[in-house]
Amino acid sequence: MTPLSIPGFAQHRVRVDDGVSLHAAVGGSGSPIVLLHGFPQTHLMWRHVAADLAADHTVVCPDLRGYGASDKPAETGPEVYSKRTMARDVIRLAAELGHERFDLVGHDRGALVAFRAALDHPRAVTRVAVLDVLPTLDMWDALHGVSAAVAFHLYLMAQPPGLPERMIEGAPDAFFGHFLDVWANDPRAVPSGVRRHYLDACAAAVPSIVADYRASAGVDIDHDSADRAAGNRLAMPVTVLQQDWGAALGFQAEQLWSAWAPDLRHRTVDCGHFMAEEDPGLIGAEIRALGER
Repeated sequence: MTPLSIPGFAQHRVRVDDGVSLHAAVGGSGSPIVLLHGFPQTHLMWRHVAADLAADHTVVCPDLRGYGASDKPAETGPEVYSKRTMARDVIRLAAELGHERFDLVGHDRGALVAFRAALDHPRAVTRVAVLDVLPTLDMWDALHGVSAAVAFHLYLMAQPPGLPERMIEGAPDAFFGHFLDVWANDPRAVPSGVRRHYLDACAAAVPSIVADYRASAGVDIDHDSADRAAGNRLAMPVTVLQQDWGAALGFQAEQLWSAWAPDLRHRTVDCGHFMAEEDPGLIGAEIRALGER
């Protein structure tokens, strides 16, 4: 597919694994920052924030493995879409672009990749920011009772291959559009052209998107559990930005994150889930503040 992209950014295609290349938009100059998108989006979600940061940073915005214009390898085993594998992709992408050390920011699914990259590659990731997500272990622990209905898609895509893919492929616009509708406080943040881009990109990637979510109900739990048992934590400054959804689900997000991140700044922001598109000025300022820590 020929994606929409960030105006003024160069388009790159970088090989990161056998048979796997990532599409990335790169712009600006200065200290490097890598921005990882969430679901159901592509790197285009960073269009406002990236353009601002490019004034004094080299900004790298990839489509994750399995998403957007990046390659979508078949799910031949649980590791293909593990966050460990996807994090390694990001480290290799940055290195191929000349960045051995960089700040890393992730939203939603991209935040889980950023979390894993920071745990596995602390010499490469200098600082990390995560937007509107909990670590995988804590997420599953927090979901309970009828409140877990807000995350029905997690349970659907955790099922063995076959049924979830067929169900979603039967009505992809309805499925992916549902999240664009209900997760945004301000629907104007995702204009019609961008919305169409997201829906088309997701419809073309159903098996790989499901595989990404399936990994979070399996191999990713194994990896995070091993780190928790070993006492491994994030060694760098961490910023967590979240909307005010903790109270409704009965957990304290800052407390959960502090167990993983000793050097933590946690802030609740007045946005919906798509905060980089709803309030790019705020998110850009928070990312700049991360670089001052």
